[in-house]
Amino acid sequence: MKNSEYDRFIDFNLSSASSDQQKKWSKASANKRLSLLSEICNIPEDILLERVAQAAEMKCLHRPKLLEEPTSVIPARLIFEFQTLPLAEQKGDFIALTTLWPPTKQMDDWIYALCRKPPIWHLSDPEWLANTINKRFGVGSGTLEDTDFLEEGVEEEEEDENTAIIRFVNDVFSQAIRDRATDIHVEPRRDLLNIRYRIDGQLVPVMVPENLIRFQSAIISRVKIMARLNISEKRKPQDGRITFSNRGDEIDIRVSTLPTMYGESVSMRLLNENNQPVTIPDLGILEDDQKKIDQVLALPHGILLITGPTGSGKSTTLSAFMRHIAAPEKRIITVEDPIEYEIPEVNQTQVQSEIGLTFASVLRSVLRQDPDILMIGEIRDRETADIAIRASLTGHLVLSTLHTNDSPGALTRLIDMEIEPFLIASSVEMIIAQRLVRRLCPKCSKPSNMSPREFESCMKMIGLKNYDPKDISLVSSAGGCEHCSELGFRGRVGIFEVLQVGDSLHEMIVNQASAKEIRVNAVEHGMRSLIECGWEQVKLSRTTLSEIVKFADITHA
Repeated sequence: MKNSEYDRFIDFNLSSASSDQQKKWSKASANKRLSLLSEICNIPEDILLERVAQAAEMKCLHRPKLLEEPTSVIPARLIFEFQTLPLAEQKGDFIALTTLWPPTKQMDDWIYALCRKPPIWHLSDPEWLANTINKRFGVGSGTLEDTDFLEEGVEEEEEDENTAIIRFVNDVFSQAIRDRATDIHVEPRRDLLNIRYRIDGQLVPVMVPENLIRFQSAIISRVKIMARLNISEKRKPQDGRITFSNRGDEIDIRVSTLPTMYGESVSMRLLNENNQPVTIPDLGILEDDQKKIDQVLALPHGILLITGPTGSGKSTTLSAFMRHIAAPEKRIITVEDPIEYEIPEVNQTQVQSEIGLTFASVLRSVLRQDPDILMIGEIRDRETADIAIRASLTGHLVLSTLHTNDSPGALTRLIDMEIEPFLIASSVEMIIAQRLVRRLCPKCSKPSNMSPREFESCMKMIGLKNYDPKDISLVSSAGGCEHCSELGFRGRVGIFEVLQVGDSLHEMIVNQASAKEIRVNAVEHGMRSLIECGWEQVKLSRTTLSEIVKFADITHA
């Protein structure tokens, strides 16, 4: 596109760019230019898009209505290549299209040559447009579409097909990051290659190209190459790691392969530090519980345990706690398996069991490093528990996790590890059990229309007795909008059971009371159960009653 106003606009904004940013701009593809220019100008992308459209003499349509069957007016290959879609309302002898950056003359020529009509271009939000194309045609459709042309003889070099596979895998990663997925699962079936993302704890099927099964081996091999795994070994499980660059952020991807009936299944965990809560309130901890936690985190010694099943957010909570207490005057050392999130001002050590570097062996050395605070990724055995307790009794604050269903169960679990009850009573200051529930999308949540009878039935189901029937007016339900991909939920929030070990519990622990007896005592002294915490989150319109019902059978009100 030749437009003096547009050229002046770009030149003016690039004049303040660093040499590194200018290099990036010269190599940036159209779908990355808006985010890069936003970074250079320090202007939000939505506002900048309007200004770019004005300079290019184009209309800016952030989320326009699109044609139901886009390939009826424009070939699929051009949709992928130009990242464009036709608008629902067409313009007679012209094709009305929306794209993500002002088009080039070459784009005009290709549209006219293949569609026999000149285009009228509009600008739309790049991320929205990319997501829309992916939903309609499948993630990475454009990259694998090119391989159909390869078979027809337009391009027959093997390296071009390899390039398409590389781009496809990168597209799968990029889309997962845009969708806030925590996991990617690539699952071979008899007649298809299934891809699913885990978003806010739920598995969501991903639309993929119809011809994907043809590239199953190549796609899995590409992931294994990126993770530095043995691509010729397909009979044994393997574990690896990928560092993926996305918009300047380094995303750590943990890769696990598993042989199945129809090929290797690949599971990938995405660890993005920028997506993690950095403050305790971000976790969803209620105000009165936060005060109790702050008191323990300020202690010079003792043990704070976080419990819950795999995937309940224990590592994220520990990360938030460590950020909260990190300070120049404190020496903090962590022992983790693996290190998931980098924490400023904290010395982090990773366990490597294959060379004998276990939690216990590392901890023995760590205690000679003059730490003030220790974070142990998980207490798995008696030896680790012994060292943690010894560290707390010799003047260290220790934070760790334990796999139990609830807070009282952590005390009996330590006794099962053959730790002396009097040592447990002397060292453990607090136990926090937690779960994650989906957070209502703030843009589309709405008041619940449940009847008083339905409300009463739900409360009985979760086992909650002490509630005000009038609180039905505080219950919200999920809607569905573009902001949350029509799911009604965006992100997750924690529900917590905070047990503070006071004097009343010390004697019970020494006498090896049951978890049930400990729970009764803790509730009498103000502990809020997981279900009760969940109900408080419902009243704050952070989640729904149906989310809390999921935990009715494993927690107690």
